[in-house]
Amino acid sequence: MRGEFAALIRLTSQLADTAPDLRPGPGETWIGDDAAVVTPGPGRLLLAADTVVEGVHADLTLTGLDDLGWKAMAVNMSDIAAMGGVPAQALVAVSGPAQTDLELLYRGIAAAAACFGCPVVGGDLTNAPLLVVTVAVTGRVEGAPVLRSGARPGDGIWVSGPLGASAAGLRSYRRGGPATGTVDQAVRAAHARPSPALRAGLAAREAGAHAMIDVSDGLSADLGHLADASGVGFRLERVPVAEGATEADALGGGEDYALVFTAPDATAVRAAFAGLAAPELIGVCTEDPGERRLRGRPLPVTGWEHEWSEAPAGGPSAPGPGAAGM
Repeated sequence: MRGEFAALIRLTSQLADTAPDLRPGPGETWIGDDAAVVTPGPGRLLLAADTVVEGVHADLTLTGLDDLGWKAMAVNMSDIAAMGGVPAQALVAVSGPAQTDLELLYRGIAAAAACFGCPVVGGDLTNAPLLVVTVAVTGRVEGAPVLRSGARPGDGIWVSGPLGASAAGLRSYRRGGPATGTVDQAVRAAHARPSPALRAGLAAREAGAHAMIDVSDGLSADLGHLADASGVGFRLERVPVAEGATEADALGGGEDYALVFTAPDATAVRAAFAGLAAPELIGVCTEDPGERRLRGRPLPVTGWEHEWSEAPAGGPSAPGPGAAGM
């Protein structure tokens, strides 16, 4: 049996087999009806959605369809982590050519769902000339979420882990051939299957973080977004660089999905991260919103940004030419 409905039956079974602990609760309905029915958890509801596109967010000549499925889930859960929350459920919509290996794609989706406790409860399948995977995730946060807009002058600026591994991994894949050692393997894994910093997000909120953002476009760009939203400037003394990467990778490579947060109390930060990888203090927020400095020099303006053309008079905006940057 072929077609959309047969595919849905197969994929539903695949998701259940991969994550047997993730099953509907009493009164819930997941895949197979017009809408999913879920029970809201405690705290405030978080909603995030993101899209990964073949040739824009992933080069499928370098990494697999299962890696693309994993990444589609992980990038959304990273947004939940950046609010200090935990993921709850996911909806997955796949558009692509008829010959797409859906089982392989969903192998990665299901693996991420199982790894991070975020079941796929519904979605959609449709044909399209290019593979596009859109994921919407719900999450929850008890108490106030951590926004981008709360940083204050004097806050320390912290990063939950070293940066640049994904860009180094992409460079390694493009070089071709097998990985040349453990560092090369690690950066390739960081690029193909990034991990959302969920526990770090919870710890940062517990530590009293004033503002937070995940590093999806590069430290320079994402810290700039946080500073813009908060109306502060910053001075950085150092950049934590992953082994095998360069400082340029860390500043502008993107897709690391570490968290950058600001907090007033270093002792509280270190206590909240006890038992986790220690975050690194890299700088301080300042009163001048125009101040963006690294080791006393202007911070390079770098990072990934999707391109959109200006709207023509009387008409909607249209997408500009896509780039294959990650």
